Amino acid sequence: QVQLVESGGGSVQAGGSLRLSCAASKYTSCQAWFRQAPGKEREWLAYICGPTITSYADSVKGRFTISRDNAKKILYLQMNSLKPEDTAMYYCAASPSLRSGEYSSGYNYWGQGTQVTVSS
Repeated sequence: QVQLVESGGGSVQAGGSLRLSCAASKYTSCQAWFRQAPGKEREWLAYICGPTITSYADSVKGRFTISRDNAKKILYLQMNSLKPEDTAMYYCAASPSLRSGEYSSGYNYWGQGTQVTVSS
């Protein structure tokens, strides 16, 4: 089992920045960030697999950066140029597989989420 705890959410004005963190109980090959807004499906944002493989959804490419500190077992999501449409609950996910990709079904472990609210 892997426990994941997100933090760093909050309220920010459009154009602002936030950095989300996800503390993991152990290292896993792939970790990802997803979000879910009320009434919408869960949306994949970014994943990091192995030491350097990263990928981003078009909706956040160039604005969000995923990274992790393997020694501390912390996953990060740096979010810049935030927009009101970024308002959602943000979740981190983890998987022992290097092929987890962008689908939520590829991840075995999930955090409880942290709320991000962006006002215009």
